[in-house]
Amino acid sequence: MDISLASCFIAVDDFDKALVFYRDVLGLEVRNDVGFENMRWITVGSPSLPDVDIVLEPALADPNASAADKQAAAELLAKGMLRGVIFRTDDVDATFERLRAAGAEVLQEPFDQPYGVRDCAFRDPAGNMLRFNQPRA
Repeated sequence: MDISLASCFIAVDDFDKALVFYRDVLGLEVRNDVGFENMRWITVGSPSLPDVDIVLEPALADPNASAADKQAAAELLAKGMLRGVIFRTDDVDATFERLRAAGAEVLQEPFDQPYGVRDCAFRDPAGNMLRFNQPRA
């Protein structure tokens, strides 16, 4: 039995800002931009990983969630308390410089972590922390 990652989810509060960041700044391809009833979600992904999608969706996309729960999730997103994803790159320093030059908010400059990667961190337009790492040789 083989199990692989198919999709992961990142909460966003403004789809247009998220699209500019994930498509134009990170260079991910847009695979779907779906509107359904009162919802919208955008699927992006790396061309090098055609079987793995990143779904950009509201902070609490469950249509059965209460208004209070949706508000709580939106507040956590606004505070930057929801975690994003960790991307792998073959050159973390070049990735860092490219994203910083594009105006992405820097959370951590490239750093050799004790657990075997060199990584850096940025915040996306919704406040999610995104990390970029490169295994050390």
